[in-house]
Amino acid sequence: MPVGSIIEAAGWPIWAIIVASVISLTIIFERFFSLRQSLVAPQGLLGQTLQEYRRAGATQELLQLLGQHSPLGRLFAAGLRNADASREVMKESIEDEGRLVAHQLERYLTTLGTIAAMAPLLGLLGTVIGMIEIFGSQAPSGTNPTELAHGISVALYNTAFGLIVAIPSMMFYRHFRAQVDALLVDMESQAVKLVEVLHGERKNGNGNH
Repeated sequence: MPVGSIIEAAGWPIWAIIVASVISLTIIFERFFSLRQSLVAPQGLLGQTLQEYRRAGATQELLQLLGQHSPLGRLFAAGLRNADASREVMKESIEDEGRLVAHQLERYLTTLGTIAAMAPLLGLLGTVIGMIEIFGSQAPSGTNPTELAHGISVALYNTAFGLIVAIPSMMFYRHFRAQVDALLVDMESQAVKLVEVLHGERKNGNGNH
């Protein structure tokens, strides 16, 4: 049976599943690109930041460059804006910026998780509606077993399509959640290193700014 005929026969609920699948694929491709390590927490940025800070201090140019560079750069910029303050103030400013960064990294994941949870239910709804229509259209005098079996198989396509959308959506949702958690831990670790290095140098009298 051609796919177009299946979609037409399955009824309106399958269109909701198709829309959900398009949204899910869009989110998966967007997050797959946006959550790359090189874009979020580039290797070597901590060393470059410390080197530039030691050379010229927390200049506006450096802060602007870091803020536009990456989410990790935003954390460094937040800390350097308070480079002359106490360790606690620096960490607090980094934590505040970190919450905004975490929200950015988690963008669309709630939607992806919702699709993973709702797609099977939409499929089940389509199947139930299809079954109601099939049995409601049967003549009182009797039923054609072949037509009945065909109608039931078409109705079940809703459930199948729902699962086809839900399974990869759930897999990628959990993958991206774990990836975001790992990136946040890495960025937090690097930001703490920045604070400790700067305050260690200040304590030892090695800081020039």
